[in-house]
Amino acid sequence: MPLHALDDTLWFPPPDEALPDGLLAIGGDVTPERLLLAYRQGIFPWYDSDTPLWWSPNPRFVLFPDELRVSRNMQRLLRRNAFEFSVNVAFDQVIARCKSVARKGQDGTWITDEVQAAYCELHRLGHAHSAEAWSNGELVGGLYGVRMGNMYFGESMFSQAPDASKYAFIRYVEVLLKENVQLIDCQVYTRHLESLGARMIMREQFLQLLKHIV
Repeated sequence: MPLHALDDTLWFPPPDEALPDGLLAIGGDVTPERLLLAYRQGIFPWYDSDTPLWWSPNPRFVLFPDELRVSRNMQRLLRRNAFEFSVNVAFDQVIARCKSVARKGQDGTWITDEVQAAYCELHRLGHAHSAEAWSNGELVGGLYGVRMGNMYFGESMFSQAPDASKYAFIRYVEVLLKENVQLIDCQVYTRHLESLGARMIMREQFLQLLKHIV
């Protein structure tokens, strides 16, 4: 299957035309309109240097909110309210921290200035949302993503204090459960999210769920 090259035209090829590693298309712009179209079709961006890459992997890594797993250690932190928790209080700060924080095994970040600006605009339009963990008034952990219908597409998280991002994630999943969110897209496997209950499902199942809950 050939790799699709995008231009400024607002379209995507079908997700099942992705390469075995999930790469579907390359190029195009990264605007709020294109991002929303991508999410509706089960596609997400990930940059290589300054080039937009568009992915739809098979299988897909997801969390069903009612399958959230909370370790005993995290239960203790939650019971004593170890961090202050908020939603959409510091979106711009959260994505800036996700962009700049050093990550083990990674050189640089896929969050370019263009990506940062696009998601900040999505936030101002009411589509992108953040969750934050605070300690003594300082932002120490958080995550951001896009909400469409009863689905949340997670993009990135950061932690600058032990367990801060997990704390923000767990608290936010509790919020999303109350709001009837049925699926959280985690995109690709991480041990961090697997420990919280995320698991793989086939792309066909993911796309079917997408049709019904977005």
